Amino acid sequence: MQHNILTSIRTTKITDGCKGTHVYALNSSAAADSPNTAGGGDTIGDKKLFHHLLDRSKHSGRFKPVGPKTATRDVVLEGLLPCGLPSSEILEPSIEPCLKPVDLVETLAGVYRRIEDCVEVEKSEAFLEQCAVFKGLPDVKLFRRSLRSARQHAVDVHSKVVLASWLRYERREDELVGSSAMDCCGRNVECPKASLVPGYDPESGFDHCVCYRKFVDNDDGECESECSTSYGVDDGSGDGDYHDMYFCIGDSDIRCNRYAMASLSRPFMAMLYGGFVESRRERINFTLNSVNVEVMMAVEIFSRTKRLSGFPNNVVLEMLSFANRFCCVEMKSACDAHLASLMFDMDDALLLIEYGVEENAYLLVAACLQVFLRELPSSMHRLSVMKLFCSVEGRDRLASVGHVSFSLYCFLSQVAMEDDVKSTTSVMLLERLGECAASGWQKQLAYHQLGVVMLERKEYKDAQHWFEAAVEAGHIYSSVGVARAQYKRGHTYAAYKLINSLISDHKPVGWMYQERSLYCIGKEKSMDLVSATELDPTLSFPYKHRAVFMVEENNIGAAVSEINKIIGFKISPDCLELRAWFLIAMKDYEGALRDVRAILTLDPNYMMFNGNMQGTRLVELLRPVAQQWNQADCWMQLYDRWSSVDDIGSLAVVHQMLENNPGKSVLRFRQSLLLLRLNSQKAAMRSLRLARNHSSSAHERLVYEGWILYDTGHREEAIAKAEESISIQRSFEAFFLKAYALADSCLDSESSKNVIDLLEEALKCPSDGLRKGQALNNLGSIYVDCDKLELAADCYKHALNIKHTRAHQGLARVYHLQNQHKAAYDEMTKLIEKAQNNASAYEKRSEYCDRDMAKSDLSLATQLDPLRTYPYRYRAAVLMDDHKEAEAIVELSRAINFKPELQLLHLRAAFYDSMGDFVSTVRDCEAALCLDPSHAEMLELCNKAREQVKDRK
Repeated sequence: MQHNILTSIRTTKITDGCKGTHVYALNSSAAADSPNTAGGGDTIGDKKLFHHLLDRSKHSGRFKPVGPKTATRDVVLEGLLPCGLPSSEILEPSIEPCLKPVDLVETLAGVYRRIEDCVEVEKSEAFLEQCAVFKGLPDVKLFRRSLRSARQHAVDVHSKVVLASWLRYERREDELVGSSAMDCCGRNVECPKASLVPGYDPESGFDHCVCYRKFVDNDDGECESECSTSYGVDDGSGDGDYHDMYFCIGDSDIRCNRYAMASLSRPFMAMLYGGFVESRRERINFTLNSVNVEVMMAVEIFSRTKRLSGFPNNVVLEMLSFANRFCCVEMKSACDAHLASLMFDMDDALLLIEYGVEENAYLLVAACLQVFLRELPSSMHRLSVMKLFCSVEGRDRLASVGHVSFSLYCFLSQVAMEDDVKSTTSVMLLERLGECAASGWQKQLAYHQLGVVMLERKEYKDAQHWFEAAVEAGHIYSSVGVARAQYKRGHTYAAYKLINSLISDHKPVGWMYQERSLYCIGKEKSMDLVSATELDPTLSFPYKHRAVFMVEENNIGAAVSEINKIIGFKISPDCLELRAWFLIAMKDYEGALRDVRAILTLDPNYMMFNGNMQGTRLVELLRPVAQQWNQADCWMQLYDRWSSVDDIGSLAVVHQMLENNPGKSVLRFRQSLLLLRLNSQKAAMRSLRLARNHSSSAHERLVYEGWILYDTGHREEAIAKAEESISIQRSFEAFFLKAYALADSCLDSESSKNVIDLLEEALKCPSDGLRKGQALNNLGSIYVDCDKLELAADCYKHALNIKHTRAHQGLARVYHLQNQHKAAYDEMTKLIEKAQNNASAYEKRSEYCDRDMAKSDLSLATQLDPLRTYPYRYRAAVLMDDHKEAEAIVELSRAINFKPELQLLHLRAAFYDSMGDFVSTVRDCEAALCLDPSHAEMLELCNKAREQVKDRK
């Protein structure tokens, strides 16, 4: 009953959010009967009323931003807030530069079907579409996995080069000191040499490549044997080969085997064996063909040996030109492949790509292209490279050699937008992307991103044009861009109408109400923002707007509480900036400094106060008015914050410690762990790379390289790095890395024993309490899985003794398994009391109490962190047990609409299956399989439901 009431309240709010149609008298039927209409059935009087209300809100004192002198006349405060406090009038949500379907579940299901149904050689393109969809999801690992699948199924060299380079870029190996662009990770999927081998072989994609095997296999000396082949001017001595003719160039005679030379091409065959006079001559004059003696001798040797080894590169280049002139297909292919295999240098690539394009050398151009792509983003700043990629002429020249594709420009435009979204380079590359777009999703992506860039450049008319093109191609979300461009051009009413019709015509989504709120005022704006949050609590703009509005109402405390709601489960620089802004106004300088330091950890170049002050400058201004700590104090503060699960506070302390000791790699590593906890994966990887670069020893560097590999999906390579590090020096982090990577699989008894041994070895090595607490916690988990509960309890208690607060959760699990439910509940209560971020603690405690108390704990968990999906699954399961199937589906759908997680989709699919709705079952299963195609239970359920659908037809 309580659930019904809550559902009713939520539905009422959403419905109320649509009442703007009544306020502004936009009833289409009434307007149709009125003689005074102006486009779309809306009256001129309605437009005047709309603009009158909007203008009145802009001039109302209620919306006037509170300046620093209104808040306080303190001199220090004025210096810290040179721009005053934020204004709700200038706040706008960003338009995401990615595909954003209205029905994500249906889109995921459709992508999965296309991957499954297409022929093998078309799978790479299908996976590329999946990449585009995954790019809009918060889990970057999904995108990387899909990108690896696209590379795995690539057929042609061009696609392999682009996708392998893209994979390398995602790891940002260019930031690793001492690394080369052409370095190989040891697998075919990213190997620069393997990328130049044509053909479809998906099974070998993750095998060790030649680069890796060369360190294992002995050199057979074949190269030396080939290199010994001589190619001098004939001295008459002979070498055992049969020669029966000569090519004469000037005063030099190059003796040849007629049959071998004729086999080079049809023109040579016709000349030497056809009806020409040369077929009857022993000496043929080749002087007028502009071929030098050295090249002709090399051609002769190739005609017999079919090898190029030992020839200088300039000779091979001339042989390539010779092969083109005389249609020597085999020799051209050999020269092309040989030159491509030698391409590892940017300067050589810049020089030879022109030659490769001129000679139509596909592999040579591919190799040059690969160097450019693997050097990104630095190669983006070379004029000649960008001229080749950005200009229409450059694109046409690449196309003539078969090296233009949507994937190429999709990769390039992503790099350009990340570097500078407003740049001319971004515009030109996206224009080339649009020209390459063929299928619907490709046009949607290209046109939408062009719209985003033009909007950022304040070229609103062009932005509207491209957004409209994207909408026409089928991307509904681009309507937001159309409305925003109209709004920027002064057509607020048209923008409102567009989004209002969007809400009427489609299943409402959070971003629709968020966008419409920009074009409303007063109560209607507030209601739309509430509806946006209810439909999608992960949208940050509604929280930000409400918080700023509270500041304008001189209620800064409430503003901080409002912004804390989203910071509690989704950390982002813009929300932290707002809170820092508010805390400065409240003279909580230490809290503000904490937030600014956390911002700079996420984005070292962040500009505060609407881009008017560097974050580092604000740190300098806040430092004198906040409490100062020395390095020893910082370690104590870090222990306290770590033990109280205050991740943002811990980030701030580490940032201060790095100011004093920027080369301390262990601090960078600690920073990366905190960032991973906060789901800031890109920032975490940046910290890991910095840790690696500042490593003071080889064994330490190997550990950080191992973590980088592990976090980017290269588990076996990470284990190899750990083992190599241990062989140099036994260390806590090397053993911990190996144990962690080994545990990331289904552990049997033998594997569990290995992990336990590794963790015990780690604990014998020197380390600080923070890391040893984590190791003890992990060791306890393995003991629990092995049913060694007493040993597990000892581990957790030892971890708690060194302030590893999260061990309360493990100890509670042990008590629960020992049927000590009250002790388990009390242990989780201790964690709730100690931890600042305690949504997971409430969630876990719900397992150790009765249904009513569990509902209360899970309700709190959802309020604190809507992204935690277990509470939705639990409530849905309870509803199903009570035979409230429809309400159970609604409960799951609430979460799926903003977080289509595998477990949520699996449970909803099972519910649909039990209800006999097999079409919906198949859809949810396919969407889940798109996220994890190897999920055995989902595959079984999907196949079963498909059979049911077939039987009913």
